[in-house]
Amino acid sequence: MKSISQNERPKISVYDFLEKAPAELNLEVLAGAKSLQIREITSSRIQKLGLALAGFAHYIHSGRVQIVGQSEIWYLSQLESEKRVEAINHLDLEKISCVLITKNLNPPPELLEISEQNSLPVIRTSKVSSTAINAVTNFLQESLAPQITIHGVLLGIYSLGVLLLGDSGIGKSECALDLIMRGHRLIADDAVQIKKIGERLDGDSPELTKELLEIRGLGIINVRELFGISAIGRQKNIDLCVELKKWDEFEEIDRLGLETVDEDILGVKITKFVLPVSPGRNTSTLVETAIRLHLLKSNGYDPTQNLIERHNQILIANKTN
Repeated sequence: MKSISQNERPKISVYDFLEKAPAELNLEVLAGAKSLQIREITSSRIQKLGLALAGFAHYIHSGRVQIVGQSEIWYLSQLESEKRVEAINHLDLEKISCVLITKNLNPPPELLEISEQNSLPVIRTSKVSSTAINAVTNFLQESLAPQITIHGVLLGIYSLGVLLLGDSGIGKSECALDLIMRGHRLIADDAVQIKKIGERLDGDSPELTKELLEIRGLGIINVRELFGISAIGRQKNIDLCVELKKWDEFEEIDRLGLETVDEDILGVKITKFVLPVSPGRNTSTLVETAIRLHLLKSNGYDPTQNLIERHNQILIANKTN
């Protein structure tokens, strides 16, 4: 697999968080507006600020959104103003990306004053803590997911996301064109952007090359214009890899299909078929058949194992006769 680029550690500014977060959060800025584009969120994990306010400041992890809910507001309200200032100043404010006040609660003025002085964004949502934490976590898991761009073609075939791999010039795009003409969908050609969300790999096309396919001798073609909107797919979970490889690059070919191969992408293993390519072989038919075979095996039927069992039964029958 040829990797075109792998992103640095994903991050998002607090400004982008405000702009792109789900509208249902109804976010508003209470303090620290000047640093919205400077402060960055680097983790999808959320923390509640309660323990840190109570004196355990070492529990604060860098790059996280810190939640202040009913219990934190109540705790601060029980303190005298000097003690509130002391508790807030005891926090490692540089580590905090932003503070998110939930349930439209009114934070103590000391928190807003100190945050403004230290350019720490304080944001408020109308949602209760549990709802806000779920929404923010889901948003950040996608926004901060590890990403990589690889050289290949991504198609939607029989409801599966199928990633075609192989050296440049081996015929991936031509194979994809034939599969599109059979009713399957193009998602990305040449550069495939892959994002890891949990243990799932989502593939998509860069905006620049969406709907486009490069065919040697024809140049760039627009698949939607030529074959209609049904020939185009959007972001798809990658379920299977098919690697096209020149026949002379194989030392030995498994003729029974007993060996299974995986492709490791961002630490996630995807089942992979490696298909020999040579003049006269119908590559698109082989790819389509590989996918049908994968679906059969997923449903519990393996023709190779079936053949072995039949062979063993014949041997046993011959011995008993």
